[in-house]
Order: sequence, then C-alpha cells, then structure tokens
Amino acid sequence: MRKTTYLLPLLGILLLSGCGTAGGTAEGSGENPAAGGDLITVGYAQIGSESDWRIANTQSFKDEFTEKNGYLLLFKDGQQKQENQVKAVRDFILREVDYIILDPVVESGWESALEEARSAGIPVILTDRFVNVEDTDLYTCWVGSDFHEEGRKAGLWLEQYLKEQGRDEDEIHMVTLQGTMGSSAQIGRTEGFGEILSEHENWDMMAYESGDFTLTKGQEVMKELLGQYDDIEVIICENDNMAFGALKALEEDETYKGREDTLIILSFDAVRSALEMVQGGQINAVFECNPLLGPEISDIIKTLEKGEKVDKIRYIDETYFDQSMDLETILKTRTY
Repeated sequence: MRKTTYLLPLLGILLLSGCGTAGGTAEGSGENPAAGGDLITVGYAQIGSESDWRIANTQSFKDEFTEKNGYLLLFKDGQQKQENQVKAVRDFILREVDYIILDPVVESGWESALEEARSAGIPVILTDRFVNVEDTDLYTCWVGSDFHEEGRKAGLWLEQYLKEQGRDEDEIHMVTLQGTMGSSAQIGRTEGFGEILSEHENWDMMAYESGDFTLTKGQEVMKELLGQYDDIEVIICENDNMAFGALKALEEDETYKGREDTLIILSFDAVRSALEMVQGGQINAVFECNPLLGPEISDIIKTLEKGEKVDKIRYIDETYFDQSMDLETILKTRTY
C-alpha cells in the first residue's frame, strides 16, 4: 500500500522549506498520473554536494523521481557525515516510504539502520557506494560503478602511455590523492590501480594522501606533497575536483614551472570541466564514473513493483577519455 496520503501534509511543509542542502526536500513536477495520488514514495539519503560529480548525481535523481513519473521523492543531504545519513534512513522508516535509496558516505557501520529498514519491510537500494555488512540481504541491490576496474583502467592506460613515450623502463615517481577514506570509490580505485602498480617495480608510489574528494582539500594536500617531493612525475587524483585542486597548487609552485609537458595527471569521474582540461592538455586522461543513476534505479523499482527479482549488483557502462579522442565532438553532447 502506498503511503502518499500520509505524506501529503509533510509534502506541503517540505516544499515551503525550499531546496537547502541541510534539510529534506520533496521533489516533484507536472501532473500526478496516478489516480488518488497513488505515488511511489522514495527516500533518498545522499552523501552531500562535495563535487561536480555529486551535484550531477543528485540532479539525475531529482529529474527522474518526479510526480510526473509516478514518484514522491524525499531528499536528504548527509553533508558528508554518516550520522546524518543514518538519521535520514530512520526518518524515512518513520514516514513509511516505499523505498529507500542510500549512497553511503563510508562502507562500515550500517547494520543497525539497515536492519530497522528490513524490519519495517522497506527495500533499500544502494547506489554509487557499497556497505560492508555480513548479511547482504539487508539491502535489495546495488547500482553503480566498478571502482576497482576504474583503477585498473587508469593503471593500464599509464602503462601504455609510458611505453609510447619510451619511459616504460624508467623509474617513475608518483603520488596519489585519495578520496574519502573508507568510501567505496577510494577503496576500489586505490586497489585497482595498485594491482597494476604491483606489476611494475620501477613505479615508485611515494605517497598516498586523502583529499576527501574536494577541490580545497586536494589543493591543500598537493601543496604539502610539493613541499616534500621535488621529483613527482605522475599524480593520481581519485576524483576530478581533487585534480582541479592539484592543478591550482601546481600553478602556485615555482619548482614545477616549465615541467607541464612531462608531468602526468590522471583523474576519475570525467565531468565536463575535466574533459575540457584534457582537451587543453592540463590533465592527461580521465576515467569515467557515470553519475546519471536515477533512471537505472527507477527501472529497478518498476521491476520490483511487478514482483520480479533484480540482480544484486548492477554495474553501468563506463569509458575513459584522453587527448587522442575527438573531445570537441564529445563535449557537444556531454550532459555533466
């Protein structure tokens, strides 16, 4: 049974509160296609708005989960804090939503909240990041990127690039700007790239430092690394915003002036601004992490509504971009 009638007073309150990042919002547009307001209510606990990728990811859900499409969306911004997301999940349970969508800021510490959702009979769909729980029946399914494979792709790309440059036998000095520690993207990308790294004794990974997926922290960490090492040749940035921060730090560092042609910068996400930087030569390659997950999860919910089973894990198709591609044409149709 739908809980829309129960939520209608709440909807009015939430619409008055606007779309601030700290509170919940009800998103909807167009006429209600379901007789009697019989909407599928969905509670969405997002991580935050720390990056261009995250903003595009959130918008994908808001565009998909509308009244016109048969949904009532309750949105909560976790502001990068797990305790906020746990509170949001419990709030969704109290409001008796039909489905909970969770993008967990970190993998651990979710057993209690997910057990409460299961006891309430509310399916939980994970998106983007995983949870680390012994009982995987606590969630219905997961949809997102293969972060480990993204890391492997970056390693293999670098392997081929160095070979083409005649540097495959040289000692290569590297640093990595990692994302939020304990997050699925950080773990997967670090381990995936590390798999290729382990195959090359001449690749020297001098440091791993967390930039927390943000431009500001990425710039701060890169500045510190530049102060510690004067021979960095490869910078691995586990998302685009940290790459933007790293580039700012490089611009301000006199030691690296004139070394732009030899420095290799790799990044993940492939938002529009990053592709433009690949086109301009500031970044060598970006590895896609598709944020447009709203339609994928809507498709899963529609399948579940029919009483049918869904795959436990659904990876989305992704690619990479470098300067060998027709980026001008690609950018014309790029939506994020």
